Amino acid sequence: MERTSIPETMTPLHRREPGELVTLVLAGVFLLVGVAGFIPGITTDHDRMTFAGHHSGALLFGVFTVSVLHNLVHLAFGLLGLVLARSPRTARIFLVGGGGVYAALWLYGLLVDHGSGANVVPVNSADNWLHLFLAVTMLALAWLVGTPRRATNTPMHAPN
Repeated sequence: MERTSIPETMTPLHRREPGELVTLVLAGVFLLVGVAGFIPGITTDHDRMTFAGHHSGALLFGVFTVSVLHNLVHLAFGLLGLVLARSPRTARIFLVGGGGVYAALWLYGLLVDHGSGANVVPVNSADNWLHLFLAVTMLALAWLVGTPRRATNTPMHAPN
């Protein structure tokens, strides 16, 4: 049986492992969300946005509480994802680490009084549900596609 190789015409994107591709997509989403948080109209009550803290009255898509710092964190997380998508191992680190961060944010959102000074990250109930979804999704993706395929040089059927 003849072995096929990757055609020369394929782009580097086609040669990426599934975990790298998923990390690139998630990084792009975080970058878009970070930018969207600064755009009036996409972010309602944009004029009530604070730099940080729970007093920010701005809502991304009219649902998720955001602040300037919150948007900057989304942008940084997106840039980190782009950097870590360069290898299967680092892409998996991004997925597992991001899942852990969002699990911690979900717990934080459940435990902190949303109206208190302890709520340094502006969160509301919608944010809590989103953080839980992101934690479960990123950890599941790390498990499903985060392990790189292993190349083998052994034939499918060894001679007897």
